[in-house]
Amino acid sequence: MSAPTLRVEDLSTQFFTKAGLVKAVDGVSFSVEPGEIMGLVGESGSGKSVTGYSVLGLVDEPGRVVGGRILFKGEDLAAKSPEQRRELRGSRIAAVFQDPLMTLNPVLKVETQMVEAIQAHGRVSRAEARRRCVAALGRVGIPAAEERLSAYPHQFSGGMRQRVCIAIALLNRPDLIIADEPTTALDVTIQAQILHEMRSLCSGSGTSLIWISHDLSVVAGLADQIAVMYAGRIVERGPVGELLERPAHPYTRGLIRSVPANSRRGGSLYQIPGMTPSLVGLGEGCAFRERCDRADGACLSTPPEFDVGGGRTHRCFHPYEGRHTND
Repeated sequence: MSAPTLRVEDLSTQFFTKAGLVKAVDGVSFSVEPGEIMGLVGESGSGKSVTGYSVLGLVDEPGRVVGGRILFKGEDLAAKSPEQRRELRGSRIAAVFQDPLMTLNPVLKVETQMVEAIQAHGRVSRAEARRRCVAALGRVGIPAAEERLSAYPHQFSGGMRQRVCIAIALLNRPDLIIADEPTTALDVTIQAQILHEMRSLCSGSGTSLIWISHDLSVVAGLADQIAVMYAGRIVERGPVGELLERPAHPYTRGLIRSVPANSRRGGSLYQIPGMTPSLVGLGEGCAFRERCDRADGACLSTPPEFDVGGGRTHRCFHPYEGRHTND
């Protein structure tokens, strides 16, 4: 069996703020195989985006990766110099961010930015690079792709700019793509087209994909496995079908019940009670216990990761068993 494209072991990323220590990522471990799609889901502030930035080496001060290992194709990224990691980004590891304005330079034409993304990582003629740019724009549903190469980012709508960013990520056929809620600004038709394109890319080329999202309905139709994050920790992970049908952690079950399609017609939408806890100075114990109707004294201790077989793990002293229902 081939080695995982990415293996993250006990990753910890902390922010040293004036208000106190923030453990944004606290002992996170997972792996992604070649051609596999992993959905990383959770509420805002759960640490999922910081996990992606930690893998990419894009955590800025006052944040810092303080522990763990990030193994890409068996190589420890933490042991590489900033220049070596920069060489990997955009070629073997690509990223798609939620806000396209973080990616695109407003004063350069789209063609210039896309051609440079190719030529920065290989000896490719401008004509061949331009051909690849046109093909990539067509794959993400941009009409008249050859003409649109001459446009500036401000001449595109927000959704079209995001499609350009996704096209740039596909240009160099990377081994790993980290996508941070990249389809939030797109309409459902284009979203479905891009999700199909991403799945085809992964199955056809062996590219691994980490899809960061709060939208379980998107992840359910895309991912092979799901990791659910809460307060900086992965509280449950496993194959997508098994996890969604038989969620063990109360938080996972609450997320599934919160999907509007799972509510009774004419009834009130379900919401998880309470609020996400502040990560500033977060102490020991299960961080979900204040919102959980199954919590007891045992939850004052931090639950370890329980391996229940079949690729399933969870962090809960009182997990659910059996099939999920909306009752």
